[in-house]
Amino acid sequence: MVAALPQGIRTVIQEQQNGTGHATKTAVAAMGDISGDVVLVVPGDSPLFRPATLGGLMDAHGDSGGPCTVLTTTMPDPTGYGRVVREDGRMVAIVEERDADEAVRAIDEVAVSTYVFAGAHLADALGRLTTHNTQGEEYLTDVVALLDPVAVHTIDDHRETLGVNSHDQLADAEWVMRDRINHQLMAAGVWMQDPTTTYVDATVTIEPGARLYAGVHLEGTTSIAADAVVGPDTFVVDSTIGRGARVWYSVVRGVDIGEGADVGPYASLRPGTVLATDAKAGSFVEVKASTIGKGSKVPHLSYVGDTTIGEDTNIGAGTITCNYDGVRKHRTTIGSRVFIGSDTMLVAPVEIGDGAVTGAGSVITRDVAPGALAVERSPQKEIPGYADRRARLADSEGE
Repeated sequence: MVAALPQGIRTVIQEQQNGTGHATKTAVAAMGDISGDVVLVVPGDSPLFRPATLGGLMDAHGDSGGPCTVLTTTMPDPTGYGRVVREDGRMVAIVEERDADEAVRAIDEVAVSTYVFAGAHLADALGRLTTHNTQGEEYLTDVVALLDPVAVHTIDDHRETLGVNSHDQLADAEWVMRDRINHQLMAAGVWMQDPTTTYVDATVTIEPGARLYAGVHLEGTTSIAADAVVGPDTFVVDSTIGRGARVWYSVVRGVDIGEGADVGPYASLRPGTVLATDAKAGSFVEVKASTIGKGSKVPHLSYVGDTTIGEDTNIGAGTITCNYDGVRKHRTTIGSRVFIGSDTMLVAPVEIGDGAVTGAGSVITRDVAPGALAVERSPQKEIPGYADRRARLADSEGE
């Protein structure tokens, strides 16, 4: 957790887990004299607070002029949260659920462990905390009863206050964040077919005019340009998708996809791959650490690894660049306006010159000159009457 914090943030470890009041004591002790400070206390397990919410709490505290301001909200199911007890509209206590009777548990206004204190009042109240409760701990909520008057700042969206202490709570928090991100993107002009099945990291950038179909997962440093179409059912991480490109039913990791390029369906693009403008990596194509030049196409059923392909080249179905000899990886270079016949094996290191052609079913182990045709096949053999002989053999074995 410490590694995830911004540089310059100082951390303090609560070695003994003696309650939220004790945790605050530990932090205050490390801070030194806080008598002239304003102290904001936020729970570490609540990742969904917006800056505006905490800013509003700080402003409310400044307006109140009192020793403490408590953040509250109402919940349809307040189970697990401390209830806010009021008298004549004024907060008088926060009662933890385990210490509450049935009447208090029926209250739907809850405190969410988020406070602003005047430093001198906080230090004094912390020194007066006791452990007279069912848990035998020092509750920060008990500080409220020691300070008067206590101001309250209430927010409407209780989802901001969700805590994460289990996998199901983590899933709930992720759903809220996903919903928040997706609605911000749609408000900015990104089209989504089904926001409930579209997953976009906060680190992803998407330009207005991009289109996302159902089942899209975008993670890491991914960026999507305007007019690009992604999905359905596509996973993209740490990749760039250019303007007007199309990527569908595919997995893309660490890839740069140029303007107007076409990927999929069922393509796997691995790190280090670059598709230039109008390039194509089609059905059941895998590409790794390779550059596919402008207008070049790998339409289907091929593996291209550690390869550089020039412009306007066509790679036939079933082509494989054999880049690994069991010890080392080797590169293949294919020029511009090349036609690679179907089911060609290009055994690296090998270079195919501009305008060259390879015959279908060839195993190319040597460089091919520009404009040349390279064919490597065994002579075709034909055995007359073989089908009848085979049928007679099958009949005899059946007897």
